[in-house]
Amino acid sequence: MKLEEIGFYTLSDYRANQTNIAAPLWRCELLVTDKCNFKCPYCRGMRPDLKGVLSFEQAKYVVDLWADQGLKNIRFSGGEPTTWQPLARLIDYAKRKDIERIAVSTNGSASFSLYKELLSAGVNDFSISLDACCSAFGEIMNGGIKGGWEKSIKNIEKLSAVTYVTVGMVFTEYNMDDAVDSILFAHSLGVSDIRIISSAQYNEVIKNVAELPEEVLNAHPILKYRVTNFKNGRNVRGIKKEDSHTCALVLDDMAVAQNYHFPCIIYLREMGSAIGKIDGNIRFDRYMWAILHDTHKDPICRKNCLDVCIDYNNKCNIINPD
Repeated sequence: MKLEEIGFYTLSDYRANQTNIAAPLWRCELLVTDKCNFKCPYCRGMRPDLKGVLSFEQAKYVVDLWADQGLKNIRFSGGEPTTWQPLARLIDYAKRKDIERIAVSTNGSASFSLYKELLSAGVNDFSISLDACCSAFGEIMNGGIKGGWEKSIKNIEKLSAVTYVTVGMVFTEYNMDDAVDSILFAHSLGVSDIRIISSAQYNEVIKNVAELPEEVLNAHPILKYRVTNFKNGRNVRGIKKEDSHTCALVLDDMAVAQNYHFPCIIYLREMGSAIGKIDGNIRFDRYMWAILHDTHKDPICRKNCLDVCIDYNNKCNIINPD
């Protein structure tokens, strides 16, 4: 299978063939704030030492560092990044650094005028949380925020008409039985793709998705990839014994919170240790982590590594087993 067929635009056979310590950075994610206006029950927030709000100068320094390494794709997240006042300025700055793809992960609850401002500044990818197909369940999944679900729905529809939008759907024991209806509802909003996953705490195969119509799956490559995996008995998370012991992604992909860089966003969310501080040694530190770190012996990697990351690392291992 070609990596391009998975549907994640940051993954490709070309990237896997080129990955090394000197390759351009392919994808980086910056957490600009830990603040969020939702209280999603599955969200565990951030480690105490990583909490806080970046200054514009701090964020700009990270963007400069990445841009100097030929960064192709950047994502701003949090917390809820739309609560961070300088977001549009930072996006404009990233665009002027010739970064090709600028993404924002959001719960979709900001005003549409703000999202329009972010589009004008340079965003060409929105990833929006949508964990329910009705307002009653929507309020449960966003922590009881009145009107939050309806606002997100309207913004998803409007943004899907003008740019690339994916929705991220997290399923727990509380909303698992509505998974098919929720996915069909997301499809009806005109989104580009649908990313389904069970919460880290629940971590079960999502039920009944084999019932989804073929035309819906064919419209969304990432959704089809995940559903195919479920049909084959493969969960979203977890390294198997036949999978690569090395993470090639860390060579040209990273997540940053405060003054620290982490192997990936999952590792950060699961309270894992940082690789190091943000400084001039960042690429070398990540290279050393890649060659010395056995992912099978790391409980965070072993339990939580995502299917798409595993497939990428397996491809890299075939190309360059050393």
